[in-house]
Parts: sequence; C-alpha cells; structure tokens
Amino acid sequence: MIAIAIDDEPIALDVVRSHASKVPFIELVETFTNAFDAITFLQNNKADLIFLDIKMPDINGIDFLNSLSTPPMVIFTTAYSEHAVKSFELDAIDYLLKPFSLPRFLKACNKAQELYSLRNNSGELQQVAHIFVKDGYEQIKVSINDILYIEASGNYTQIHLNNNRLLSTRVTLNEMLQLLPFKNFIRIHRAFIVAKEKIAKFDRSQVWVGDKSIPIGATYLQYLQELS
Repeated sequence: MIAIAIDDEPIALDVVRSHASKVPFIELVETFTNAFDAITFLQNNKADLIFLDIKMPDINGIDFLNSLSTPPMVIFTTAYSEHAVKSFELDAIDYLLKPFSLPRFLKACNKAQELYSLRNNSGELQQVAHIFVKDGYEQIKVSINDILYIEASGNYTQIHLNNNRLLSTRVTLNEMLQLLPFKNFIRIHRAFIVAKEKIAKFDRSQVWVGDKSIPIGATYLQYLQELS
C-alpha cells in the first residue's frame, strides 16, 4: 500500500517513518508537517492510506479529511483521546494514541491491509466449487455452497455449514479469507466472514443469515452496503 503521513511534529513523523519501514506491505512515500502541502500532493498522486495527526495548526486532521472528495483510508495518530468517537464516525481504520508501540502500529496496519485486499479483490471472478480445510493431519473438502458463515473462536476458526453442521479448524480467519473466492464471501467483522448469497437482510449493526444475527464491524460496513 502507498502511504503518506501528516503531522506538524517532525519527531512524530520520525516514529511513523521508523515503524512503517518495518511493515513490508506499507510503502511510506512522503511525510508532511504542513497539511496543505499534503493536499497538493494528493491532487497529483495516489495514496491508499494516510497516517494523520488531528491537532495541527491552520487545519486539524478531521477537517483535512472532510476536505477530500475521495479520501484514502486513514489511521489517526494523536496525543489526545477526546476525538476517538469522531474519528470512527469518519470510518477511520484505527486511532493510535501517542506514544504508540510498533506492535500497536502493526495492528492498525494489518486492519488497513485487510480492507485494502477486500476492496481490490472484491471484483475478481473466481470459479471455485470447494476448498480443502486442515483438520489435524487431514484435509477436509468443504463445498462453497454449504458455507453459511465463518467465525473466529479462540484458537480455532469455526465454519458454520448447512444442516447445522460445524467444522472447527486452526486455520486463522485471515488465512481462511485467502482460501475463499472473494466474489462469494465478505468479511463483515474482525471475527466473521459470511457467504453473500446466504445473507437474508442487514442493517447498520448486524447481518442475518437465516435466523442467526451476526454483528457488523464499523470499518466493514461500507463494503457490505455496496452489495445493495
């Protein structure tokens, strides 16, 4: 992912630059201490992700984001916690409270990478009838049409199938997402993937698969709304 960082404090930008250099899928191409310079850059260049400070002179991060007609994904970086709710109302990927550690930074980047992959692969047409899922030393064949939804549960991932069947595996949810055809499935929460054709209805907070209600994570809602 192509990323930029905006913060009026050079030391804070050094931290982002150092952390980003350790994340293999993040390419931090520019950093800015002046938000207006960043606006000029974005008018002529592509960015998938912005690391954005909130309290800055002249224009704050929230107003900056609102000024963009087609904003990239954003991870807010700030020393103040009072803007957290507002940031998530703006569909921010994450909210990093300074000083943040490399593991916390990586967690935010992983969330961005998941959504980036979802966005860029959602249009791929893949003709897949089944997958093989590891169960101990065996590989279990699972029909794509039989899968209702998939749930992360502790150290296991549970595949909920037709006829109330349940298959548990130690494959992670992220690994499961790579196995599944993107045209058939959608991630709606950090702990849930659902089969698109099995969705009976949804609102802003939950999806129904049959009579089972499943929560929607705020950062995944926009991708679900694209189905309607």
